[in-house]
Amino acid sequence: MINKVFLWSILCTGFFVACRQNHRSADLIITDAAFYTATDQQIEAIAIRGDRIIDIGSKAQILKWRDEDTKWISAKGRFVMPGLIEGHGHFYGLGQSRLELNFLESTSWEEILNQVANKAATTPKGSWIIGRGWHQEKWGALPPNAIDGYPHHMQMSDLTPDHPVMLMHASGHALFANKKAMELAGMLSDVGDPDGGRIVRDAHNEPIGIFEENAMEIIRTAHQQYIDQMDDTQKQQYRDQVIAEAQKACLEYGITSFQDAGSSFDLIDHYAQMAKNHQLDIRLWVMLRHSFEEMKNRMDKFPMLNIADNYFSCRAIKTEVDGALGSYGAWLLEDYNDKKGFRGQNTTSMQEVERIARLALQHDMQLCVHAIGDRANKEVLDIIRRVAPSQDKRWRIEHAQHLDPQDIPRFAQLGVIASMQGIHCTSDAPFVIKRLGVDRARRGAYAWRSFLDAGVPIANGTDVPVESISPFECIYASVTRKRKDSDTQFFPEQSMTRDEALKSYTLWNAYAAFEDKIKGSLEPGKLADLVILSEDLLNCPVDKILQTQVVTTIVGGKIKYSRPKN
Repeated sequence: MINKVFLWSILCTGFFVACRQNHRSADLIITDAAFYTATDQQIEAIAIRGDRIIDIGSKAQILKWRDEDTKWISAKGRFVMPGLIEGHGHFYGLGQSRLELNFLESTSWEEILNQVANKAATTPKGSWIIGRGWHQEKWGALPPNAIDGYPHHMQMSDLTPDHPVMLMHASGHALFANKKAMELAGMLSDVGDPDGGRIVRDAHNEPIGIFEENAMEIIRTAHQQYIDQMDDTQKQQYRDQVIAEAQKACLEYGITSFQDAGSSFDLIDHYAQMAKNHQLDIRLWVMLRHSFEEMKNRMDKFPMLNIADNYFSCRAIKTEVDGALGSYGAWLLEDYNDKKGFRGQNTTSMQEVERIARLALQHDMQLCVHAIGDRANKEVLDIIRRVAPSQDKRWRIEHAQHLDPQDIPRFAQLGVIASMQGIHCTSDAPFVIKRLGVDRARRGAYAWRSFLDAGVPIANGTDVPVESISPFECIYASVTRKRKDSDTQFFPEQSMTRDEALKSYTLWNAYAAFEDKIKGSLEPGKLADLVILSEDLLNCPVDKILQTQVVTTIVGGKIKYSRPKN
């Protein structure tokens, strides 16, 4: 009798286990939220199993997926949306920026001098001092002996005689070096300007410490020689620290995927291995960045797609054709309004760009080209028309900031994505009219509405560390065309709607990476990448967008960040 009861117990247990396995409950459900799906579907709750969304719908419908092992999050009315996708940034540079001096909020050269001097006081002699984020157009007054608004190195050199100093311009297209750094670089007054670059000089033909575009390599090479002297353990520890800081920053801002605008073969291999080792907490989509000669015989393993459950992909090649407007590097069709006779810098020959475009086509890679000025954009569109006039390549122009209005419809005709950064518009606003004049600025500067009305998808982002990683500052800029410190609007007729701005940070960014079938919206079957926010970005007072805080970041169904409770 006992044996029969025992046997019956085993059979019943097996039956119920089988039933449960067939039904398979959710691992996580989220209810009681203001949901934004990016598909216009209205829902009350969401169910997640493993790394995928398995159901969306009414609260009653979703609660049917619950059992005693299901984690249930009541969002308490907060805003839940797809995980934010950084559409153009520099992942490694983000990590470095959190370890180095940051001048994005500096309003004077004196502030920067003080920060560097304080850093030098606690840094061993001979060690380089690195910083980023200064912009001469954002200072209240010009520094002494300024040339083209740029500071002269003398003050900094006097404060830091024993430390080489290299400070990147906010745009990333110019740098400042002190005397010690220039000495280590072998800089003499008779060194000529390289192609696509400029060494800014004073009336005596002496370098003032400013290096634009390709001229930056003179100082960067000296700094790299310093890095190369480190032992392998030091290099690895630094790299690991940089990547850890970058991931931490992303999760704190609700960024679950990051589109990296240019990495080396070595770094790409390292990211791929990290993904395989389950060491990535966010998803990386990376553009390969090298010259044609460096790439042409090393493309056999590309594209690298959906490695380690979609945590890493490299399916694009990055190149550039000009610099930034703020440092007079944007390549223009007409003269700069405040620098007559000058039309910017073509930093990479168009022959090289076309060779890279054909290499991308040959290996089924997306082409991503940095182009800021109207001449730069026109030249890139001409190359795409010759090489790949197809609607399904999803080739991208990165930045696409200043356009001849006649070229905007060509994006749609060629299927080119405008990979723009909303925050650049308001960040650059103080000097755009000065550089371009009112008419060019009004008709073609950061022309989001013109692009959208022409049927061109926009991929949004911050270009971090050029700007802050904050997606909320970028979304605010996209819908208001205002700086956070001013009520002045920069041609508000070119604004996005809130829905468009959110799509440009989710579904449209996913589309721009050929990933819209697996991410970018809250739909069954898609990756369970979500973020819970303190503010309803669709309906809150517009100024509240800037006050948004991330409550929870979920990647692949797992909570990767929760805001500390006060």
